Amino acid sequence: MVSNVETTSLVNVLFIAALGLLIVVSGGIIYLTALEWSARRRQNREKRKKN
Repeated sequence: MVSNVETTSLVNVLFIAALGLLIVVSGGIIYLTALEWSARRRQNREKRKKN
């Protein structure tokens, strides 16, 4: 039988892993969004300089 302590420990580890993955994925999305915003801003600035 699996003890209650082992189950609680496993749930805690899985929760921390899920939280870590959520933070990593959210950070990646924020990074890519900022990168795209920066590139778009630079491209618009270059277009204005040409005209």
